[in-house]
Amino acid sequence: MLDNLIQQLAALQSLSPVQIASAVNALTTESVSVETKAAFLTALAKKGEVSDEIAAFANELLTRSIQPPLDAETRSREILDVCGTGGDHLGTFNISTTVAIVCAAAGVIVAKHGNRAITSKSGSADVLEALGIKIDLSPADAGAALREHGFAFFFAPNYHPAFKHIGPARKLCAERGQRTIFNFLGPLLNPARPTAQLLGVAKSELCEPLAQVLQSLKVRRGMVVSGKVGQSQLDELSTLGTNTVAEFYQERGFSTSTFDPSKLQLQSATLNDLLGGDCEANAEIIRRILRGEDRGPKLEAVLLNAGAALFVAGRVRSISEGWELAKGTIQNGAAWKKLQALRSA
Repeated sequence: MLDNLIQQLAALQSLSPVQIASAVNALTTESVSVETKAAFLTALAKKGEVSDEIAAFANELLTRSIQPPLDAETRSREILDVCGTGGDHLGTFNISTTVAIVCAAAGVIVAKHGNRAITSKSGSADVLEALGIKIDLSPADAGAALREHGFAFFFAPNYHPAFKHIGPARKLCAERGQRTIFNFLGPLLNPARPTAQLLGVAKSELCEPLAQVLQSLKVRRGMVVSGKVGQSQLDELSTLGTNTVAEFYQERGFSTSTFDPSKLQLQSATLNDLLGGDCEANAEIIRRILRGEDRGPKLEAVLLNAGAALFVAGRVRSISEGWELAKGTIQNGAAWKKLQALRSA
């Protein structure tokens, strides 16, 4: 069956939802060869995935995921995820993970979905573990943590057992230098089904298609961003250059715009000021920010992205208002207290 779909993709013909369901079934079947799976993923990438295909893959994989039990009161509230697709290869510290903790300290429920590092030295799971936060909670315990602490980490391998049979094909593609649809599917597969999401991508042309995908996944409010750093692009909002932003409210459609951070009167900075290291180095960077000890460009990168995340979550009415709330949350010690609470949970 995958062979037939490979021929269709080679003819630059998109896949239907029914075909994608069959493809996912084959990709998650152990008896289908790794070579065939890799050939299918390569053919799909070479054709170029359209938003309808990405949405269909995400929906199909979500139906196969393990759903954490969330109580009605938690489910009735806004649930935020903040994450990036990775792949920018710029070596920045874990900005979105820092933002997630700040937002939780500011009173937003945060369901952080993530994994260990794939394209960087330190993934969200790695740095949270280095900070002393449990990453390997059972679905029930993660649901309870979301209710009791307003923050839980949903470690991707615990919720997507089907990926076990896709991993070898992804690895083979990576060894060949071939990206696949899974390079940007990860952030779309949060099993907690967030109602609000700030998603960073490493290519500005992906902002609009992935915003359409989030909208089709019934996310109530979403923002997909990509920031410039010189000639490169960052899978976060950038304080070092202009940003492409695609955003939507479920009931209002979506819009695409650019955001220039120069109006924020930022400190002079370069990419070197935002670089991180391994998980231990990045954990120390996060501690310094949350303790209020780092007031330089790293803090400003966190405040900008936290401002956008708080805006997306409906906690504030603008990114600039969110910046001020995030800044106050750090200055008054709430962010550091939240980290300590999560460590002892």
